[in-house]
Amino acid sequence: MIHRLNSYDFEPAESPADDPHDELGQYHVAVVIPAYNEERHIARVIASVPAFVRHIIVVEDCGQDQTAQVVERIAADDPRVFLVRHDRNQGVGGAMVSGFRLAVKLKAQIVVKMDGDGQMSADYLAELIDPLVRGQADLAKGNRFHDFPALARMPFVRRLGNVALSFLTKMAVGYWTCFDPCNGYVAIRGEVLRRLPLDKLHRSYFFETSLLAQLYLLGAVVADVPMPAIYGDEVSHLSVSRVLVEFPPKLAACLARRLLLKNLLYDFSMLSIFALAAILFLTTGVLYGGTNWILFAMAGQAAPTGTVVIPAMLITLGVQFLLSAVSEDLRAVPGKPLTKPLPAAMTERANTPLISEPRS
Repeated sequence: MIHRLNSYDFEPAESPADDPHDELGQYHVAVVIPAYNEERHIARVIASVPAFVRHIIVVEDCGQDQTAQVVERIAADDPRVFLVRHDRNQGVGGAMVSGFRLAVKLKAQIVVKMDGDGQMSADYLAELIDPLVRGQADLAKGNRFHDFPALARMPFVRRLGNVALSFLTKMAVGYWTCFDPCNGYVAIRGEVLRRLPLDKLHRSYFFETSLLAQLYLLGAVVADVPMPAIYGDEVSHLSVSRVLVEFPPKLAACLARRLLLKNLLYDFSMLSIFALAAILFLTTGVLYGGTNWILFAMAGQAAPTGTVVIPAMLITLGVQFLLSAVSEDLRAVPGKPLTKPLPAAMTERANTPLISEPRS
């Protein structure tokens, strides 16, 4: 359910005369904040959003605290704020899909995701949307691995897990040059968001990965924006055991889907040939060699030289084709943005109409 809590016009507050980002107010920027039990942090997060942001969409994901009431009080004084309330918990992905849909209706040119726990500093918001305004990328992501001092302050277990998960995610989605694909601080161009199949985005913490997977199929360009990670007194709702159980099979399925759609159905290139050859040689070599090893071991006999050499050659060829496929995949990372630079003063600061939707 979407609450429009007042009938003010939606002119953002005037920026200070010396604000270096004042010119960003000419663009229609919307911030989506998924919030689940963020009563302690949500007011501070909303207050930190710069004045150049046209709309702030808070999606209260059926929590048990007073997050919605806090947002309602803020919205009474800040006409930029929308409150979307879920009847049932849908996860961070479900909250973002609801926020994305509203941002599309509001015709936002740039849509930013900021978490409600304060880990994503609004101080870096201008830097995050800069490559989108310039037409250098279709989606921008924060990169926590660029600042080594800040990275050293990250808990060791979390840092190690992020490095391993980031590598597996890059392999699954195809964005090999994205250093921090698991970072949830993202900004996306509105026209690209309108092309995304929002119903196919994952509703849980796999949301960011599924978003990248869909963008890769569109050929969107992703830019990294260096920024440090922030850790305060917030409590993470992400379970490590849940990640270890859920993410590996989902990443494998994501990789298989990407290879099937991008390299077999949408296109057929040398990458496709190398990948198919690798699968054929590796599968044949392992099955042939393994079967013969078991049979000769059960018979108590030494395997003939040819029975050993043939599967070894097949596996070696399979590995070579696999490395060639990976090399081609590295070169296939999208490099030409789908969008163009946003013209200056393109949007008019017209009043946004009242939006009212029934509870779904």
